[in-house]
Amino acid sequence: MSYDVIIIGAGPGGYVAALKSAKLGFKTAVVEKDRVGGTCLNRGCIPTKAMVHATELYREMQNAKEYGIFAENISYDYGKILEYKQDIIDKLVGGVEQLFKSNGIDYLKGLGTLEKDGSVTVSGGEGAGNYQAKHVILAVGSKPALVPIPGLDSEGVLTSDELFQLTEVPKSLSIIGGGVIGVEFASIFASLGTKVTILEALPSILANMDKDISQNLKLILKKRGIDIHTSVKVEKVEKEAEGVSCFYTEKDEPVKVTSQYVLCAVGRVPNTQGLFGEGVELEMERGRVVVDEHFKTSMDNVYAIGDLIKGLQLAHLASAQGICLLEELAGHKRSIDLNVVPGCVYTSPEIASVGITEAIAKEQGLEINVGKFMMSGNGKSMISKEERGFIKILSDSKSHAVVGVQMMCARATDMIGEFGNAVANGFTVEQLLKAMRAHPTYNEGVGEALEDVFGEAVHSMPKKK
Repeated sequence: MSYDVIIIGAGPGGYVAALKSAKLGFKTAVVEKDRVGGTCLNRGCIPTKAMVHATELYREMQNAKEYGIFAENISYDYGKILEYKQDIIDKLVGGVEQLFKSNGIDYLKGLGTLEKDGSVTVSGGEGAGNYQAKHVILAVGSKPALVPIPGLDSEGVLTSDELFQLTEVPKSLSIIGGGVIGVEFASIFASLGTKVTILEALPSILANMDKDISQNLKLILKKRGIDIHTSVKVEKVEKEAEGVSCFYTEKDEPVKVTSQYVLCAVGRVPNTQGLFGEGVELEMERGRVVVDEHFKTSMDNVYAIGDLIKGLQLAHLASAQGICLLEELAGHKRSIDLNVVPGCVYTSPEIASVGITEAIAKEQGLEINVGKFMMSGNGKSMISKEERGFIKILSDSKSHAVVGVQMMCARATDMIGEFGNAVANGFTVEQLLKAMRAHPTYNEGVGEALEDVFGEAVHSMPKKK
């Protein structure tokens, strides 16, 4: 059978590309060896956020007396939490499958392999066979990375995929890696009473984000009982009688921490196993497929998107790349600016950013104005007792165009969309201030931070001159 477009992989890059392909009139097929939705829906974004919601609710209920509400014997059933998580996954996966049907997309179940003649072979599933296509899109995503630390294959050492397979809450958990994955899992299990230790090689957790975010989050997590060690080198991991031990060096001193489990959360690598048939030799760089600005690989009519290529590994970026690629294949202009990518961390408080940070502005020699509002002065934040929140806005000193925003507050991941739009379109601080913001809302803090760019925030103390 022949198609206009065959997409290998039905994660957030692949399934969104397939839907866009069908809506643009292409005869489309999707190949997927597991469940549709990829890591995001099944083992990543959605399940972790469901767990964050459930565990944060439990943590809040334990502190309900602060609101004048008293409840005794607050407890949780981890099995029920997992059922709640799985129910959300199943509904979303079922929804994608229904969208395939309603849009006339053929769903080929099995392992998709790109052949040297540009065809796609599907094996090991209901969609087994060989298929031709005018365009093949590789969107197989990624899998957890393992670093070359001796003993990382020991019993009790888990990846994020395997951590979700546990049926009981760990009594203790050491996490190698203080990035987004590490701090989100730390928050989840600490809320359930797990003794959590984070071991990070870099000088700070969330090292790629704004310094204020890293510093404030570290203080919050430590206050919740999470033990955080930065600038450390994990030398080896060993299974011992009392648990799994991480041997690491901190300030040139050897240290050991023992826990029931160890989570390796040091990033992700492309999931290319079985993807390339005999004789297929795409240009690669450090395990990722090399593409040009139009997502073309070194093989004619073959494209790649998402975690398979160089760049940020984010579900929404993969989806946007898929949309833009299909628009170009249809002869249309891109509808999305792929250079403006919001980053989100689902801790409590939430963290979100878009555009550049102060450190990057300094490196690039850009003159900027900075507006900052501490959310401790925001009425809605006081009501919900949010901790150490702020909104920071960077604008070009001459044009006043917003060039970067960092948020650490309730609903940050929802509010960052306003600033993604602003950075993508070059909106100025003055343009954004034209919109009235409702009271009382977390979003009021946005207006205050915008006003503070000019030192005119109504609810902030005057800046010293």
